[in-house]
Amino acid sequence: MDAALSDDDTAMPTGRGKESLVAQLCNSLRAMIESGQYKPGDRLPSEAQLTRDHGVSRTVVREAVAALRADGLVRPRQGAGIFVTEPEVSAPFSPLELDMTSLPAVMELLELRTAIEVEAAGLAAMRRSPSQEAQILDCLRKVQEAGGTDGSSEADLALHRAIAEATNNPRFGQMLTLLGEAAIPRRSLGKAAEVPEDYIGKINAEHEAIVNAILDGDEEAARTAMRSHLKGSLRRYRALQRQGA
Repeated sequence: MDAALSDDDTAMPTGRGKESLVAQLCNSLRAMIESGQYKPGDRLPSEAQLTRDHGVSRTVVREAVAALRADGLVRPRQGAGIFVTEPEVSAPFSPLELDMTSLPAVMELLELRTAIEVEAAGLAAMRRSPSQEAQILDCLRKVQEAGGTDGSSEADLALHRAIAEATNNPRFGQMLTLLGEAAIPRRSLGKAAEVPEDYIGKINAEHEAIVNAILDGDEEAARTAMRSHLKGSLRRYRALQRQGA
């Protein structure tokens, strides 16, 4: 059997070497798409063909294609292969139209995020690649290190984006990017500096539960953990509203 067609990666570079091969292949395919060599609607070569053409393993090909999917450049079609997507069209909605200093607006946005991110967590548990797992873990570490400081909102949003991108459906990540910092309630309400330690501990525990379920590949546990996290935020901000904050 041709070594390039084997699923055995023992002859291929590992660790940082493999990451470099993934980046090289991803960049090569990206350049072909951006130059028009592969046009919107074109089917990419098969996995077997890409392993032969580029001299890499199937694992490298899969991770490179997953990265292109996360960037919205390609999309799979059931039973047909991987196809180049149409160029992105700017969405008409902007969170800047919302008054994010208003508690009712913040709670409306949390309800929207719950509808989107619960499913994103489940899909991430099923579809994430090893490189996306590493990105999620890195984002979780940064959230934990930030604690309740001013940088915690940015770290929090980065973690949720990493989970959305691990769905390998670019629409999830695009939605969070569109919402931007408005997606993190305490930033919108200007309360980052007033977050108590027990609140930070609770948020960290909720984030850990989400990440652990995704890394374990437990689709339902990931959905449950994300739902608990976002609904918990919703309860906390409803309590603020009752207090007249």
